[in-house]
Amino acid sequence: MLKIRIITALVLLAVLLPVLYLNNTMAFAVVVSVFFGAAIWECFRLFNPDSKRAALIAVFWTAAFAYAFFIQPGGNPTFWFAISVLLWALRFAPSLKLGLPALGTNGNTFLSLVYAIAVVGCFAAIVTLFSYSPLYLLSVMAIVWAADIFAYFCGKTFGKRKLAPSISPGKSWEGAIGGGVAVLLLATLAIVEWGDALANTFPVRVQASLGWGALYAVLILIVAASVVGDLFESQLKRRAGFKDSSNLLPGHGGVLDRVDALVPVLPLAALIGAWL
Repeated sequence: MLKIRIITALVLLAVLLPVLYLNNTMAFAVVVSVFFGAAIWECFRLFNPDSKRAALIAVFWTAAFAYAFFIQPGGNPTFWFAISVLLWALRFAPSLKLGLPALGTNGNTFLSLVYAIAVVGCFAAIVTLFSYSPLYLLSVMAIVWAADIFAYFCGKTFGKRKLAPSISPGKSWEGAIGGGVAVLLLATLAIVEWGDALANTFPVRVQASLGWGALYAVLILIVAASVVGDLFESQLKRRAGFKDSSNLLPGHGGVLDRVDALVPVLPLAALIGAWL
């Protein structure tokens, strides 16, 4: 399994890094649209495990996404960021406590559409953050990756109190807090030691515009949002009886398994970036 995970990761890097840094707009549009389509397909499968129409639905959503953000862009993407942030604050985060509607109900169908809108917000944010620079986009993703990595090791070492035992028994409060503290320390070190070289990154721009206190508040909010995104997808998989959102990425599961924590984070970061 580890060998398969490594091979898949290397293939993804071989595809994604040139797309990010060779400034090929067409290649970027194709890759983002393909990943968006895969995420939407997985989304509707999680909400409707027995449906045979998820692929057809994904094709329509992908065509609409590509048209709106690549073929004929013209709207204000800030709308998608704002609506995504509101959906996470008012509907998805509370569901971790309140639960989800039963499969096959009208409430479930409505929630599937709402979550698909949040996925649109995430990928719209990818397009916008990339337009600032590839490094800017990666700097936001790196916050989530660092929080996840350090949460894992802190949880393994110190974890005692379960964060959400009925959703993801492996996650602990100690791990989540440890991941957040690590992000604050790494961001501080990066800005103090390499601030000039990293001037076009999200943490440095927030600190330069708003100061240290606001930076720490934003980073804590982003880490919290990443945890919520991860737990929400785990909740969907547990309800649907799925181990992974799909098997599109051998050894890693599906696209949503890789971006679940980013779905709430990227629109939030893009909204903050637009405000800056």
